[in-house]
Amino acid sequence: MSKTADRAGRWVYRGVWGVLVGWLRVPDEAPNVPPGSGDVVRSLRPAPGFLSYLKVGFWVLAVIFDVVIIGIWVLILGANPIAGAITAPVFWGLAIIPDIFAYVALHVRFDTTWYVVTERAVRIRRGVWIITENTITFENVQNVSVRQGPLQRHFGIANVLVQTAGGGGSAAEGGTSAGHQGLLEGVDDAQTLRTLIMQRAEVSKGAGLGDDREDSRGTLGPAHVAALREIRDALATT
Repeated sequence: MSKTADRAGRWVYRGVWGVLVGWLRVPDEAPNVPPGSGDVVRSLRPAPGFLSYLKVGFWVLAVIFDVVIIGIWVLILGANPIAGAITAPVFWGLAIIPDIFAYVALHVRFDTTWYVVTERAVRIRRGVWIITENTITFENVQNVSVRQGPLQRHFGIANVLVQTAGGGGSAAEGGTSAGHQGLLEGVDDAQTLRTLIMQRAEVSKGAGLGDDREDSRGTLGPAHVAALREIRDALATT
């Protein structure tokens, strides 16, 4: 599709986005992390290449849909010019209006997606009408993988899939956090992000129950206290 059409679409979207933010109170900042998640290590959104990647699929489907709709109208116009003239607004509306809504929807999807990596978890937020926020704690992480198709490679992006115990495969296909896994879509430094999550997972698992290693080394458990009391009592009787 032409650059002029893309610029026109962006202009329309800016107005719609302003209305959505005010009307639906859409948060335009990174989500707050739950208590006990530790400090924020990194906060990010999908890369600009992810929006371009989404637009490719949008324009392909839009062109196919519009050709079918206008093709039907042309057939009607050829068979009955009067009926074609009467139904022209309907068919052109069917060809244009869904494109506008779809274009706005993919921009909204891009602008409302956030990923926040803390010391103990990764939080994923998506949605406008219904905002979903999913938190995956690093203690439960079993594997972190990078997925990249040919078109994603062209736009310099990839997906990072975080899997925990019992995770299935639906998030990899559906593009959302589901069950025991979460998908960070369209990031431009997927390998770096994967390494960061793996490192935080190793630290969390080594610390145990989310405590820092230094804190766990400096804390005395009940068995240690009991042993020290026995030593104290033995010294007192000598």
